[in-house]
Amino acid sequence: MQSAEWSKIVRGETRTQTLTTHKEVLVQRNAGLGRRDFLKAGTGGMAGLVTPTSAVAQASEQPTTYRRMAEYLSSITAIDCHDHLRPFDALWGYVETERGRGMNLCGLWSTSYYQDPSHLTPWKSGDTFDTWWARAKPDFDNGRATTFYRYMLAAFRDLYGVDFDPISDSDARELDRRIFQNYRDHRWVESVVTERSNIELMIIDPYWSRLDYPTAYRFQARNLNTSSLLSGFHPSEYKDPHDDPYRFARERKMAVETLDDYLAVLDLLCKEAKERGAVCLTDDDTAYDRTLQFDNVPEERASRAFGRKRSELAPQEIKDFQDFIMRKLVGFAARHDLSYQIHTGMGRVQGSSPMLLVDLIEANPQTRFVIMHGGYPWMGETAAIAFTEIVRARNVWVDSCWLPMISYSAGKRALHEWLELIPSDRILWGSDSHHAEGIYAATEITRRCLGEVLAEKIDRGDLTEPQAERIGKQIMRDNALEAFPRLKSILWKG
Repeated sequence: MQSAEWSKIVRGETRTQTLTTHKEVLVQRNAGLGRRDFLKAGTGGMAGLVTPTSAVAQASEQPTTYRRMAEYLSSITAIDCHDHLRPFDALWGYVETERGRGMNLCGLWSTSYYQDPSHLTPWKSGDTFDTWWARAKPDFDNGRATTFYRYMLAAFRDLYGVDFDPISDSDARELDRRIFQNYRDHRWVESVVTERSNIELMIIDPYWSRLDYPTAYRFQARNLNTSSLLSGFHPSEYKDPHDDPYRFARERKMAVETLDDYLAVLDLLCKEAKERGAVCLTDDDTAYDRTLQFDNVPEERASRAFGRKRSELAPQEIKDFQDFIMRKLVGFAARHDLSYQIHTGMGRVQGSSPMLLVDLIEANPQTRFVIMHGGYPWMGETAAIAFTEIVRARNVWVDSCWLPMISYSAGKRALHEWLELIPSDRILWGSDSHHAEGIYAATEITRRCLGEVLAEKIDRGDLTEPQAERIGKQIMRDNALEAFPRLKSILWKG
């Protein structure tokens, strides 16, 4: 692909004659509206994610306060605190098509969050776009009101000039072709993340290869995903070598015959992760498997499980071991000056409330904790934890990553409540996505959500515009540099 052509794709200027688009007509009708204003036009709730037509029509109805805030938030070079972007050649969503292996419309939707509450027809071997689309098109009918559906519409609209809701069969086919074409060049991901989304750094959590993940992008900040380490009571727990601390030990000729030996391996894992550039430890999986109640288990009791297979252990013995290890890892995080991100809410719902972490947090005042996903649906409890710890150790941040995609209304409600309860330097965000379009869409919905909240506070007289702008910059960028201090050494946009 020629560089001139690629530059047009990055700027969103390419058009295909067969693709129906409203954008050029709308720009003519709104000649006084700049390109960024057009794309970032205000939303009334989620209505702005429907079509370019509705976005521009509502822009004229939005208070000018919102439009100024939206423009300002878009200008901030953001830091994304949580994502799951795989290396380009191994992106989740690639399928075998008649054009070869690559990303297509099915791949984007199937690796978005729409698949979580809704059935989405999978791509079968030998499928063409038409055969898949004929089966999959009805899959969207019952999910159109969900935020997991609506957040993705911004990516199709802004990156491709396409109204997905509704979309004709011919336009869907052309969109599929353009997605495949874009993903033939690795620059597509780089440009969407760093230019269209205006993100400088992104903490990528490789849950598919927790202990062995290369730096794949210049905007990548590394972590160490510790979820698999909790179950190290026996080597048979590890089927994937990329998650296996015993393999790590063998490669370094470390004997692992006692619990103390295992703890030494974990300490070295944290040390080496930091040396390779990790800015934090992350537990993004435990909340899906068990309770987040990590009791203060004596070492003697935890050691009873070490060296024994799962089949030989009672559930309480497994929990005791995991609780003990989690508390040790939290201590190692402080020792190596690494923050600790913990997934809360929307996992194993009966055991994923952030309130279950309070004892762990209070027992470790030297560790910086990041409560991920706002603890949804326990957003108020999450803020209460941060509020309480402000007078203790000031070691808690709340991360809204994923929350505006779960429920836009809940995202707005949480941001309003958090800003009314805790200092604005305690709030973070993240896109929590798997591909470029998802990252763009998540970033856009976060900026819109935050923009509406700040504009409403300005219009009520709670904040001045300069105060709101400062808060917006804190949440989108500055707070990450305090919660994860090691990010400062890898800033690259100048």
